[in-house]
Amino acid sequence: MTQLTHFDAAGRGRMVDVSGKETSLRIASASGEIRMSHETLKHIQQGKLKKGDVLAVADVAAIMAAKKTADIIPMCHPLMLSAVDVSFDTLKGDCGLKVGVTVQCNGKTGVEMEALTAVSTALLTIYDMCKAVDKNMQLGAIQLEQKTGGKSGDWCRR
Repeated sequence: MTQLTHFDAAGRGRMVDVSGKETSLRIASASGEIRMSHETLKHIQQGKLKKGDVLAVADVAAIMAAKKTADIIPMCHPLMLSAVDVSFDTLKGDCGLKVGVTVQCNGKTGVEMEALTAVSTALLTIYDMCKAVDKNMQLGAIQLEQKTGGKSGDWCRR
């Protein structure tokens, strides 16, 4: 049975000791979606929102969030990230956007939380910038897509 690593023998939360782990290339990708009205999506695509270029701001917000994950998720280790890549795609069959983020570093612990935090922040930024025209937007489907590196090896969502 897999044990939860963020708890000590007494059940108290703790930061995992990674000092004995090998440094390796760690990569994680995550995604999430935001659904919105056709009008809102059109405003984003045409750059017609008063707050500016929604996707440019969400891109920067995602990168900043990945870099600051340890500041807001209590048991995360501060990491020296080597790359953060953000993508935006129109949802197929539904009105909205899919955000994808891939994060990498050479380190002793993975970057899954950084990728998930970046996706969540990009989605929240889109919502914030568009809420004046569409308060009915829905955020969801935030998930890890894949990760490579480390002792536990590679993993990919099927």
